[in-house]
Amino acid sequence: MLIYKIFRPGELAELLKNKATAGAPVDLADGYVHFSTGDQVAGTLNAHFAGEEDLTLLAVEADALGDALKWEPSRGGSLFPHLYRELRLDDIVWQRPITIDETTKAFVPVWV
Repeated sequence: MLIYKIFRPGELAELLKNKATAGAPVDLADGYVHFSTGDQVAGTLNAHFAGEEDLTLLAVEADALGDALKWEPSRGGSLFPHLYRELRLDDIVWQRPITIDETTKAFVPVWV
């Protein structure tokens, strides 16, 4: 199963440069790297990234993360994947830019 991480340009640049990252500021504050399932990505984008541009979506194979990945209740009580170690560049299956439809101003779902 693929899970997804959304990065701003600076966060992605850090991952590419250092080959690993502890994540975005929210991840550092919470002590784990936040991920979303495919069904949760749109809600995460709308809740935490509205109005932002130049976002990148990273896909990671959940099973490959082993015991470092925990499923915990979060927004609305839904279980979200949380990674309790650094995200490594070699964890990434693919990355794609997230685009916004200019007509609707909605995020275009590149994760499906």
